[in-house]
Amino acid sequence: MKARVTDHLKTAFFIITLLSAGSSEHDLFLRFCGTWRHGRNPLSLNINVSKGCTGISVSANESSLSVNGSITAGCHRFNEIPLDKYGFHSEEDTDFCLQWEPLLDQLMLEVGETNLILCPPSSPAQRCCTDLSLGPNTPEAQHGIVSGKIQTDLISSQTVTSYMFKGIFTNCKVLCDQANQTYVKGSHNTQHPCAQRSEKEMKKGFSGEKFSSNSTPTVYIPPVVKPAMKIQSKVSVTFYKNNSLFEVGYREVKLLKDVVEITVENEVITNLPEPIRIVFDHDVIPRNHKRKCVSWDTRKDPLKVNWLVDGCRTNEIGAQHTECQCDHLTYFSVLVQLENGPVRHLLPLTVITSVGCAASFFSCIAVIVFFCRNRRRSKEQSITIHMGLALSLAFLSLLFFLTGVLANVEVENMCTWVGAMLHYALLSSLTWMGIEVFNTFWLVYMVFRSSPSPFVWFLIGFVLPAVPVVTLAALGDIYGTVEIVPAENISNPYRMCWMKVTDQRALLAHYFTTMTILAILVSSGVIMLFLVYRKIRTRDEWKQNRVAFLSIWGLSCLFGTTWGLTFLNYDPLSDFILFLSCFLNSFQGFFLMLRFVILDWIRKQAHRSVLGSTSSGSAKQHMLQTTEKS
Repeated sequence: MKARVTDHLKTAFFIITLLSAGSSEHDLFLRFCGTWRHGRNPLSLNINVSKGCTGISVSANESSLSVNGSITAGCHRFNEIPLDKYGFHSEEDTDFCLQWEPLLDQLMLEVGETNLILCPPSSPAQRCCTDLSLGPNTPEAQHGIVSGKIQTDLISSQTVTSYMFKGIFTNCKVLCDQANQTYVKGSHNTQHPCAQRSEKEMKKGFSGEKFSSNSTPTVYIPPVVKPAMKIQSKVSVTFYKNNSLFEVGYREVKLLKDVVEITVENEVITNLPEPIRIVFDHDVIPRNHKRKCVSWDTRKDPLKVNWLVDGCRTNEIGAQHTECQCDHLTYFSVLVQLENGPVRHLLPLTVITSVGCAASFFSCIAVIVFFCRNRRRSKEQSITIHMGLALSLAFLSLLFFLTGVLANVEVENMCTWVGAMLHYALLSSLTWMGIEVFNTFWLVYMVFRSSPSPFVWFLIGFVLPAVPVVTLAALGDIYGTVEIVPAENISNPYRMCWMKVTDQRALLAHYFTTMTILAILVSSGVIMLFLVYRKIRTRDEWKQNRVAFLSIWGLSCLFGTTWGLTFLNYDPLSDFILFLSCFLNSFQGFFLMLRFVILDWIRKQAHRSVLGSTSSGSAKQHMLQTTEKS
């Protein structure tokens, strides 16, 4: 909030310096802030804003905050908005700020952490309502507005029901012309106080139009934009520079300084057969920072900025130019992902993961029950290791299934604890898979040496992974809520509890713990699969494709080699690899259960065979059960 206050104060100062004959008593812009003292009833926001310049009032009572008046050049809004729609359930006093920028005809209200756009920006009208001055005060009350202030100047520390502001009309065209000249000569890192608008009459035979200048993006309007049923219509292209309103709510992505609005008067244009084209010129964007052309979907929620990639194609023209091809008209810009790029197909990937984790959890529980019931009858040393792997996978699957729900539970430090436990469960599962690899090597190549005791395995599998997790938790600010941005809807990220990989320390911890162990596991698992293949490839049963496939597949589930797909996520097969990795790893517990079911079935077939231990069933069992000794 402080950064936005600073930006708008700079903008206000910049405009005031343009006014050689301006007033020193009032401000051109209005930023009115205060604290809303309300009750515990359901809260609402009442908006009644219309064209004119009679003034505006901000009032509050036990259950509602109201903004009423006539100060806009073209915006009209009448709404009663329940604030619980935006997840607002505060029982304490709530800070708010109302900000009016007349040169953009822009009105924005910030309530708590929620930013609502009451009037979106537009190009300047001939006259606009400026120089809002404080009107008469209202009496004190139990509920209302506390500590009202304009900019940083305190008006009153008492609780009053409303504040009134009166305005006067000003020639905004003159102010914007002066602002344009000053902006071209000065710094381009501050918000441009005005929008630049160009218009074109589309008459019969309209062949398209190109809008361009040295300081704005280049826009090409194709002929199909003209409505076929009208003889004449007007297309408007409005350019905005560094308007912080468009960036509200976006932390992990950066919006380009240029935003373009394209409209056709009294028309809603969608599904164009030939797209409009917008070429944005910008600073150099590194190759690892993905960029996407986006448009603001004002139909979904006109009160909040909602950038979507739907209906736009992105064409990267080098590091300093991006072309957007879009099939509709609205606001357009380019979002640059500063960290990991938006995830394509996040919804189906989430569904696959949830189903797979649920199946794996119950499958691992079934494996544990199966081994507990048969432990006394079997002297296999590997049962302890199998149970350890099943137990860690069950814990991992359960936490991964619940993390999306727990991330939205408003309990202090909930996501910190869940993220730490999820990290521990993952490290424990990877460690047990590594133990499976080592145990297989021991049984195959150390036949005459006794295997380490089960206590050693449990110490390595369950205690050792806790060491880095406890250390990282003690350092603090490593675990917490992580937002995964879907490419289909950038404004609606998926929340989960994990390591804060956007933080440098957490990212390093992730690489030195999770990724290091994963790299060691995958490489050792692949090597072990190759050694097992060399050991048994000469046997007759190996020539049967079904037996060979089940052998390698079963050992792959034990060794965790499917996690190696994580390192292969590169274009052009990135989507396929992502889905395959998601499916195999989330269903790993289920595949593990299938392996032991098949082994048990083969064991029973072997006992029924008249050939005893030399029967084909026993040979198949020996093939599939490389890690078992019976």
